[in-house]
Amino acid sequence: MIWMPHVTVAAVVEKDERFLLVEEEVEGRRCFNQPAGHWDPGEGLLDAVVRETLEETGYPFVPESLIGIYHWEHPHKDLTYLRFAFAGRVGARDLGRPLDTGIIGPLWLSLSQMQAQPGQMRSALVLRCVEDYLAGQRYPLNILQRL
Repeated sequence: MIWMPHVTVAAVVEKDERFLLVEEEVEGRRCFNQPAGHWDPGEGLLDAVVRETLEETGYPFVPESLIGIYHWEHPHKDLTYLRFAFAGRVGARDLGRPLDTGIIGPLWLSLSQMQAQPGQMRSALVLRCVEDYLAGQRYPLNILQRL
């Protein structure tokens, strides 16, 4: 059997010291996550994060840098994730756009609001990506090469 991690992308967007998150229902519980999702066959990583952000929030996302690549193993399931987290900005939200199934809606939270409710984060990746962003961790997008 070949081991295959789940490759995901996530958008970290800061505006007025608040971060764009989505409230979603996962396995019967409400939680917060960055706009994020799986990398689909045939698309580039940048295309994936733009698509996922739009589908989950209604905001068009413009990636500006790579914050990091994160390896996370689910504590209760035999699942491994490899997350590519991107920093960027968003344009005006399309209020008429339907959001993905399971997404309750987008919201903006400060770091302190997120830290006050760590059990509400979908995974440890949510806070870690924001903390790395705030620490200034950035890599140019051309580090990613699609051949």
